[in-house]
Amino acid sequence: MISTQTLVIFLTTCFFLSATPGPNMLSALSMGMRHGLVGAAWGGIGMCLSLGLLAGLSALGVGVLLKTSPLAFTIFKWVGVAYLTWLGIQAWRAPIRDEVADMDAAMKAGPDRRGQLGLLGQGLLITLSNPKALVFMAAFFPQFIDPARPMAPQLTILVVTMLIIEFGWIMTYAVGGKGLALRLTGPVAQRWLNRMTGALLIGAGLLLAMASL
Repeated sequence: MISTQTLVIFLTTCFFLSATPGPNMLSALSMGMRHGLVGAAWGGIGMCLSLGLLAGLSALGVGVLLKTSPLAFTIFKWVGVAYLTWLGIQAWRAPIRDEVADMDAAMKAGPDRRGQLGLLGQGLLITLSNPKALVFMAAFFPQFIDPARPMAPQLTILVVTMLIIEFGWIMTYAVGGKGLALRLTGPVAQRWLNRMTGALLIGAGLLLAMASL
């Protein structure tokens, strides 16, 4: 198991790292603006599933392998940049809702089953296409694991703790996005909302583009 002191340090570190407005959080903000809390939650679940998978891959040494291969890192990075930019363009060009009441009702109801799966897949791809996350985990987790103890229980505790904190921040950003969306009424405001959402996603892509080994 993990000592209480180590867990507290890990929790505190994750809390502040997750709060940083990187690609995941900017995407969560945009999901809250366009799809409300239910839609953002589905996207957040996808992001967390990806993070769990990346944590497992880092434990297998894939993160170290990626770190030693600049070409693979660059390919992964630019695939992610292209995907986030495409999402941003789609949001920028999204149709305008005429009534804020319709938007409020749609946000409360949440997306349908197809929309839920779409947002889940979107969250998965946003995180999976970020090679920096995999490289970071490969360097980050070993700092909190005692090699004299079984690794699997320790890694499980650390990953679950990280995912809980990450999902909490995803929903916090989504709440802010939803609140902003409901304050923007009328065609002109809705057009700017779409542009803000698109700009957030393109901005997330730019953050990813600046990532380096």
